[in-house]
Amino acid sequence: MRAIVFDPGAPRKFAFADAPDPVPSAPNELLIDVKAISLNFGEVYYGDNAEHPGDIPGWDSAGVVVAAAADGSGPPVGARVAGAAWSQGWAQRRVLASENVAVIPDSVDFETAAALPVAGVTAVQTIRRLGPVLGRRVLVTGASGGVGRLAVQLAARAGARVIAAVGSPERGAGLRDLGADEIVVGLDGVAPVHGVLEHVGGTMLADAYGLLEDGGTVISVGSASGQTTVIDFEAARMARKNNGIESFMASWPVGEELQYVLDLTGRGQLDAQVGYRDSWDNLDAAIDALLGRRVAGKAALTVS
Repeated sequence: MRAIVFDPGAPRKFAFADAPDPVPSAPNELLIDVKAISLNFGEVYYGDNAEHPGDIPGWDSAGVVVAAAADGSGPPVGARVAGAAWSQGWAQRRVLASENVAVIPDSVDFETAAALPVAGVTAVQTIRRLGPVLGRRVLVTGASGGVGRLAVQLAARAGARVIAAVGSPERGAGLRDLGADEIVVGLDGVAPVHGVLEHVGGTMLADAYGLLEDGGTVISVGSASGQTTVIDFEAARMARKNNGIESFMASWPVGEELQYVLDLTGRGQLDAQVGYRDSWDNLDAAIDALLGRRVAGKAALTVS
């Protein structure tokens, strides 16, 4: 089969190659004929889980089941599904555990579905970790990115008053339509918040922590800035605040939460915000667009 593999000598460190067709090895695994993939910042910036030449990276895929799980779990042959794992997704065929896939509604295309596994599940899980947010102020940094745009929508759906922080006024386009009550560039002048979904890291993470009201929490989801974060916790103690900060890593399995966001999308109640679509043949251009902050939301590629 055709696959994208880690190639340290390639311009973007990824290249196409022939790879063996995967074969399910556990009773709960199914085989998918992949129709679309999406790109996540961590994959293309850090090269997550693609350390050796020839490794197949890729978290998110959508396609059609061609071999159902032997134990009867999961969707049957012919079902349209999306799913995730931490590698092996950027290929024409992929094996996934049945508990990490979900059925795509008829009204949702493969590219849209491929945009939702990691980003959608991350948004759901981080908002849940903030606890009840009805009527509370929630700050989403990096709100113009793939996870950020979903987090804005889901936090608003949960009843939060959402403040969306972006890098420029242009990056804030459309966020109010998604549910943001305020759109800010930087954090100067932002009033105290109950919770923060933080995707930028560095000074942004430190500044966001300083905005918490007593009892508030920051969920550190990512570090798109690549900067080290320094936080003065003594200043927080002197302010007599009992605040928390947590690093986030997705909890698995993800199938139920993925089904939730796919169903919302199928009913028109969630917009996956696919801001870039192309063939996976043009992978390097898609990577450049994503790393160059020229994608509003997610980048999804059609597999051929």
